Amino acid sequence: MGKDSTEPVLGNVANLRPPTFGEAARFWLKLGLISFGGPAGQISLMHQELVDKKRWISEERFLHALNYCMLLPGPEAQQLATYIGWALHQTRGGLVAGILFVLPASILLWGLSWIYVATGHQPWMVGLFYGLKPAVLAIVASALVRLGKKALKNVLMWAVAVGAFVLIYAFRAPFPLIVLAAALTGFLSSFFAAGGEAKPSENKEMQGGTSSKSLPALSAVLRTAALGLALWWLPVVVARVLGGADSVLFKQGVFFSKAAMLTFGGAYAVLPYVSQQAVETFGWLGASQMLDGLAFAETTPGPLIIVLEFVGFLGAWNRPGGLEPLFAATLGALMTVWCTFAPSFVWIFLGAPFVERLRGNPKISGALTAVTAAVVGVILNLGCWFGRDVLFPKGAGLDWLAACLTVLAFVGMVRWKWSAVRVIFGSGLIGILCILFG
Repeated sequence: MGKDSTEPVLGNVANLRPPTFGEAARFWLKLGLISFGGPAGQISLMHQELVDKKRWISEERFLHALNYCMLLPGPEAQQLATYIGWALHQTRGGLVAGILFVLPASILLWGLSWIYVATGHQPWMVGLFYGLKPAVLAIVASALVRLGKKALKNVLMWAVAVGAFVLIYAFRAPFPLIVLAAALTGFLSSFFAAGGEAKPSENKEMQGGTSSKSLPALSAVLRTAALGLALWWLPVVVARVLGGADSVLFKQGVFFSKAAMLTFGGAYAVLPYVSQQAVETFGWLGASQMLDGLAFAETTPGPLIIVLEFVGFLGAWNRPGGLEPLFAATLGALMTVWCTFAPSFVWIFLGAPFVERLRGNPKISGALTAVTAAVVGVILNLGCWFGRDVLFPKGAGLDWLAACLTVLAFVGMVRWKWSAVRVIFGSGLIGILCILFG
């Protein structure tokens, strides 16, 4: 393959063995089937397989791709897979990697959602969710601890985290406003600390690795942007034309497209925003059902943000608008998945050659660090929001069994390094036994 202006760079090619397209496609399918453990586990698995074992991409290039994806809204693990697929086989490689990372979980969650609405009142299903909810609460709490240790390194970051929690919990401030305020705070603090001047990295590989000759032409950028935006919004426009502005499918398309542009910090950061809007503003599902959906997402492979498919499914099931409920729910699930993940492909294919060059800028790094600190406060709000429903169901007194399960799962994950999959299945089994045997 000749080197042109748009060809990606794999990094140091010494001792690397680039795969065939078929080999890569089989790996991405396997990854989509086994990628449990949330973004941290998925990124670790990709590093182990792609860098250490298969040597398809260099360590430098992998970290380069990862840091770029951390700049973007949306699921960073899925974006990293898309980026590496693009680096290996350009556009078709990125499409296959990104799609196969999500497809198995999407199919599985659709089936679980159907079972949920069809048999949700069966005793075993009631028991399953009784056990899963404390596990989910423990997973959220352990994520809070993990991220807090990494992000809250000084007084300013603690202040940003506390401020974010107060804004979203007490004043219900919009999540995008919190992100922007945190980014501005981090940017300004880094600006004044650096005396108003950015000191770019001296490492050419970390700045972008290639000279300006690798940048795509303006016409190619415009074509990519136009095609990506057209494909992204096409289903939303069709829903508007066929169903009208008040249809659930159109509202879901607009809402989840907006959410996809604001999900800095991963799934845990955007879930409070989505939960409040889906439950309280649109009334697509109840708070308890939202927690059930998160439990489903934790038990499936793929990105945790796939929980939004459950929201779309139930929203259209509850408001089918003259359609058969299962058909409407399937369309709602498809609309939600499309509008959640399609933007990620646009960000990767459009921005990679340009945004990578910002990685050596300390002011940009400061802004991202502050956003991560704000995410800690947002996750704490998520824990409080879910905790009320789990520990004090329907405003009643403390559910001691749920509290004990939550504490046990939390301690097991933090101290004994239990996996999320083990906690989920163990808690679900305990819940089933509790309901079936009184």
